[in-house]
Amino acid sequence: MKTRLLSIALSACLVLAALPISAAEPTVGEPAPRLEATELGGQTFDLAAERGKVVIVNFWATWCGPCRVEMPALDTFFQAFRGQGLVLIGVSVDKWDDRNRVAALMRRYSYPAAMVNETQINDFPRPHVIPTTYIIDREGVLRAIEHGATATSLAETVLPLLRKKAPPPVPAGMSASLD
Repeated sequence: MKTRLLSIALSACLVLAALPISAAEPTVGEPAPRLEATELGGQTFDLAAERGKVVIVNFWATWCGPCRVEMPALDTFFQAFRGQGLVLIGVSVDKWDDRNRVAALMRRYSYPAAMVNETQINDFPRPHVIPTTYIIDREGVLRAIEHGATATSLAETVLPLLRKKAPPPVPAGMSASLD
């Protein structure tokens, strides 16, 4: 019995240890945290490389009812606006051994997903509530944090960001700041 309890406790610690530990909740109006992850399909997602696009980063889990309710709205919104510069990635907080379940669920949707434990860089905080959705503008600034996005909330937050033109690229060798 003690061995089983110890095994369960050790497993729980390993699962928690596998999740990235990060700083406090990011501040709306400040630069978005860094995120680099390997998508379920093997491609690399790098938030910094998406500068010039509006990005939605959605933390979710297969066992989360509100997440599963939100996913069709996210997918429909993504399909409607990806041609206008919208990027969406779902980051699953499921345990690493549930990767096959995550992949099976994501086959229903057109947007990519990654496992939180397969992030190379993740400066987003560990979500205290899921779903947690971060909306980032074309300049890499965090513009909203939502818990349970809907088609209406996405339209109100994201569409004005999509209407803004992308900033011009910074020539090689020049700093983006004017200091």
